Amino acid sequence: MNSVPFYLAAFLVVLGVLIVVHELGHYLAARLCGVKVLRFSVGFGRMLWRKRLGIDQTEWAISIFPLGGYVKMLDEREGAVADEEIHRTFNRQSVGKRSIIVAAGPLANFALAILLYWAVFMHGSEELLPVLGAPPIGTPAAMAAIVNGEQVRAVDGQPVATWNDLRWVLLQKAIDQESVALEVVNERDEIAVRHLYLAAAGEQGWEGDALERLGVRFYRPDLPAVIGKVVTNGVADRVGLLPGDRVLSIAEKDVFSWYDLVAIIRDSATKSIRLEVERQGEIVAVDLVPESVMERGQTVGKIGIAVADGPKPRREVKTFISYGMVEAAGKALDETWDKSIFSLVMMGKMLTGEVSWKNLSGPVTIADYAGQSARLGLDYYLKFMALVSISLGVLNLLPIPVLDGGHLLYHVLEVVMRRPLSERAMEIGQQVGMSILFALMAFAFFNDLTRLFNG
Repeated sequence: MNSVPFYLAAFLVVLGVLIVVHELGHYLAARLCGVKVLRFSVGFGRMLWRKRLGIDQTEWAISIFPLGGYVKMLDEREGAVADEEIHRTFNRQSVGKRSIIVAAGPLANFALAILLYWAVFMHGSEELLPVLGAPPIGTPAAMAAIVNGEQVRAVDGQPVATWNDLRWVLLQKAIDQESVALEVVNERDEIAVRHLYLAAAGEQGWEGDALERLGVRFYRPDLPAVIGKVVTNGVADRVGLLPGDRVLSIAEKDVFSWYDLVAIIRDSATKSIRLEVERQGEIVAVDLVPESVMERGQTVGKIGIAVADGPKPRREVKTFISYGMVEAAGKALDETWDKSIFSLVMMGKMLTGEVSWKNLSGPVTIADYAGQSARLGLDYYLKFMALVSISLGVLNLLPIPVLDGGHLLYHVLEVVMRRPLSERAMEIGQQVGMSILFALMAFAFFNDLTRLFNG
């Protein structure tokens, strides 16, 4: 399956659904409030397709630039209106009705997110349990004395059932807490409390994997560094490594597990390194240079070996979780609310400089995540769509002119001043809003290109 067309298709489906839902919110609210809709467009600019439908002969269109859409309503400020239709213009409606129409778009995005989460939670999915792996030396998780195979039961008394629950709770708490208490249980059913220091999560402005900086990793069975298979004509084959060789050290670093071996090789692309292996009771040293391979946009080292079969892990790492109709609805509401608040908090911290603007993502990054989630399965894809829908809803409620939140701000000022803002004031507001929006888009595109070319 070719990645680019697949990822692009996954992105366009997400984008199309979210735009249609958002604009349908505006459209249905306008019709409910008695306002005539002239055009419903998915996309901006030159129209590629259009068709008139309904009593009002509303023009339904698809336009050339797909990053958005709009609903054009009858409005005296945009042209002459026949006397018999003046009561159906947007500008003649009360502030309350106009606010309902404006807010309906973002609210539709939140409603879609709730519906998607509800469907996924009811259907159920296989989830990873919150089982921790051995942390790298020197990380907060290592200093908390976390042991490979410990399963987290609660974070500061808040129960966690899955790995995703654990990630989400830690990210939320790392925003404004210095540490958390992890209640863990090991394979012998012994309960302990690990105190995890969280400051490292945001040391790089929240760019990348914050949990990796904490040293919080998923469980890996303790596999010995024994070679099980050597790829023919690979680097390892050419230097004489054999199945059954136990790697003792690499690049002058002791190797205690297969994962230590893999980590060092991955970081040693095109570098000359020495391996010491035990073979039939003797120590054999070989020098080699891992070949450079592109993997998920990163350059990593590979030498063409696979791990030997080891004992099956005793620790269960997966579970199937589903909820009843009512419980799923409550969880969907909680999920949407929590992620909406988290988005607002992160945006606020960007403005104050506590969070890097590098975290702002554009269409390239979103397309990448859309493709990745689609590959993982329908439940992951629907959860991703819900998350983007929440982000779109939150973004559109920001009090920036040209966005829905900016129009709601105009309405608040109209109520306070007891008169509409002047056309000149709104024109200036539109110019300021467009400047802010273009600046945000420029940041997002720049970040996308940086991630694309730097991995």
